[in-house]
Amino acid sequence: MNRIALIVAGALLVLMLLASTLFVVDQRQVAVVYALGEIKEVIQEPGLKFKLPPPFQNVVFLDRRIQTMDSPETRPIFTAEKKSLVIDWLVKWRITDPKQFIRNNGTDMRNLDTRLSPIVHAAFNEEVTKRTVGEVLSSGRDKVMQDVKARLLDEAKSFGIEILDVRIKRVDFVANITDSIYSRMASERKQVANQLRATGGAEGEKIRADADRQREVIVAEAYRDAQKIKGEGDAKASSLFADSFGKDPQFAAFYRSLEAYRSSFRNKSDVMVMDPSSDFFKAMRGASSGTAGAGAAKK
Repeated sequence: MNRIALIVAGALLVLMLLASTLFVVDQRQVAVVYALGEIKEVIQEPGLKFKLPPPFQNVVFLDRRIQTMDSPETRPIFTAEKKSLVIDWLVKWRITDPKQFIRNNGTDMRNLDTRLSPIVHAAFNEEVTKRTVGEVLSSGRDKVMQDVKARLLDEAKSFGIEILDVRIKRVDFVANITDSIYSRMASERKQVANQLRATGGAEGEKIRADADRQREVIVAEAYRDAQKIKGEGDAKASSLFADSFGKDPQFAAFYRSLEAYRSSFRNKSDVMVMDPSSDFFKAMRGASSGTAGAGAAKK
C-alpha cells in the first residue's frame, strides 16, 4: 500500500511538473517568456508551447488586437484666433514590439494610456493652434487628424506600438463661450422673428385697408345703382298713376281717399275728432259712396 501511494504521488508530481511546462498561446495574444526576470522569448504563433517550470521561467500574455484610447480629459485648446476649443479624440493602436512595450509600460496595458494621452493632447495642441475655428470644424478637420497621426508615429515606436488611426469625435467651445454663443444666436433669432412679425403686421394692415376700401366702393356703387333703379321705378309708377288718374278723375279721388283712410286708421289706438260732414268722410257717406262705387266698378 505504501508503494502504491508513493507511485500515485510520484505520478501526480510528474503531471503537475509537466503541466507547469505547457501553455497555450491564443491567436489574439502574444506570449512573453521570462527567465529569471529577463525576457527570453516572444512567441506570436498560436498553439501549444513548452517552457521550463517555475521559478526558472514564467509567461506573460499581451493582447495583440487593435486597442482604442479615448481622451481622458477635456482640456481647452486655443486656435489661431485665440478661441478656446474642447476636443474629444480617440486613437487606435496595437502592439508591434512586445519587448519594447514591456520595457516602457510594463505588462499592464493600461499604463500606456497614462503615458501616451499627454503626448496626443500636445500634438493636437500644436496642430490646432495653427488653424482657425472654421478649419478645425470643417475644412481642415481631416488635415488635423492626419498631422496628429504623423506626429505620433515616431513617438509610438518608443512605446513598442503602432498608431493605426486618429479621430476627432467632438469639437465644442468651452462652457462659458458656448453659453454666450447660444445667447447671441437666440437674440439674433428673436430679432429676425420680431422683424418678420412687424413685416407681417404691416402687410396685414395694408390688406385690411385695401379690403375696407373695396368694400366701401362696392357698397357705394350698389347704393347708387339701387337709388337709380328706385328712382326709375318711382318715376314709372308715378307716370302710370298719372295716366290712370287722368282717364278717370272720380276713381282717382276715390283712391286718394282710400289711401288717406289707410294712413289715418293704421293703428287701433289712433283717435281722430272730426265733423262727419267734412269732405274727409265724403267717400263713406251714402250718396257719395254710390258714385265712388260706380266709378270703382267702371275702373
